[in-house]
Amino acid sequence: MFEKYKETNQMGDIICEDYRILQVMSRFGLTLGFGDHTVGETCATAGVDATTFLAVVNFIRSNGRTNNIGDIVEALSLPSLMDYLHRSHDYFVKFRLPSIRRKLIEALDCSANNQIAFLILKFYDEFASEVSRHMEYEDKHIHTYVKDLMKGVRTHSEVNIHQLSHRHQDNHAQIEKTLSELKNIIIKYYPTDSQAQLLNEVLIDLYMTEEDLFNHCHLEDTLFYEAVVRLEEQFQEQGVEEDIKADAIEETLTSTDSLSEREKEVIVCVVKGMANKEIAEHLFISVNTVMTHRRNITRKLQIHSPAGLTIYAIVNGLINLEEVKL
Repeated sequence: MFEKYKETNQMGDIICEDYRILQVMSRFGLTLGFGDHTVGETCATAGVDATTFLAVVNFIRSNGRTNNIGDIVEALSLPSLMDYLHRSHDYFVKFRLPSIRRKLIEALDCSANNQIAFLILKFYDEFASEVSRHMEYEDKHIHTYVKDLMKGVRTHSEVNIHQLSHRHQDNHAQIEKTLSELKNIIIKYYPTDSQAQLLNEVLIDLYMTEEDLFNHCHLEDTLFYEAVVRLEEQFQEQGVEEDIKADAIEETLTSTDSLSEREKEVIVCVVKGMANKEIAEHLFISVNTVMTHRRNITRKLQIHSPAGLTIYAIVNGLINLEEVKL
């Protein structure tokens, strides 16, 4: 079990022990140049709540494995935590993701005849857009709702954080799945060329982004969620009826079975843009059988999108470029 950092620790020492604290610092608005000051002194100078800063730092260091979330939430400042989350959104959307895209363009052969590079870039852009929409929803709806609660305002008593974030929490899992799939596609299917070192650097960035996004989403789903629930309970004590529930779904499938010939035929049909009914008619099978084949393909390849299947089909010679529906 790691030793939790405290306000009496020197800020320089804890950064040397875990570089990820630099990311936390910047998102709390803390800057370098703090000399030998402690965490408490550095936070006090910048007007940052030290308890909330340490809650986030220790949460990330433990990879979210903590048994005393209730005690942590009780002590932290929700406005300070929301400020941290908002700065995190700006970092991902305005800096990290555009930076990776620039590196990806430099690393890929984006000539007109390299359709795989084009599809990888398209896949990345869809992922970045998904993250952007996700975080925009948080800022516009969830954070606005919580800010109103902190002001003592609740326009619709039937709305709560569970209803606002239920579908949103599923999006967290989808973002992580999409990013993992993008990494695997680049590693397995992009041909080696003179820009291999640049592509390796992109992959390193993607791995670091994956870890950073995981910590960010997990913190939202635990510390932030619990803090808002506590705030809602204050309204409940004042006679406002609440219905607070929590749902968690996690599915992990890791089979690496080889594809059957029929499954390869289904992939070709999907890449050509056929709907399930069209595939069934083309292969003289039922729609239910098509859906079963598609589930098996996803399970075996760990590829969930048509763009990913297109890259797989081209690389493995299942289809020619001119047959692809882009």
